[in-house]
Amino acid sequence: MTAVFIGLGANLGEPGEQLRSAIKALGRAADSRVLAVSSFYASAPLEFASQPDFVNAVAKLDTVLAPHALLETLLAIERAFGRRRSFHGAPRTLDLDLLLYGEQVIAEPDLQVPHPRMHERAFVLAPLAEIAPECVIPGRGAVGELLAACAGQRVRRLE
Repeated sequence: MTAVFIGLGANLGEPGEQLRSAIKALGRAADSRVLAVSSFYASAPLEFASQPDFVNAVAKLDTVLAPHALLETLLAIERAFGRRRSFHGAPRTLDLDLLLYGEQVIAEPDLQVPHPRMHERAFVLAPLAEIAPECVIPGRGAVGELLAACAGQRVRRLE
């Protein structure tokens, strides 16, 4: 089994309910089990500011799925939730990002791990720090230090 971290986000429909349902779907994924889920966080969109705020979380899973098979599983879950990729940064019903796959570094055209921008996004780092405060992002550093560098980004933990 490999420990992986998945970023979840949504800002269309009922984002909180969609994230809760997506976490259940992750738990039903073949050869995987959910180990931990962060609180939900509200964050302002980084691009296209006129869209609704996002609700974000991070889940830790154990899986035997290979990285590409896990990515395909995540994309299938997104499609099941009505995800449309109309343009980069578009509002979405569900976004699932493979953030970390063990300690592996993967640089392929269709898959980059660690996620290429996770180290500069408070809406990823805050929930990740909550469930894995000792986490080190390969090639980037400790999650707590990276989160401190994002102090100007608006992100708040939801009740």
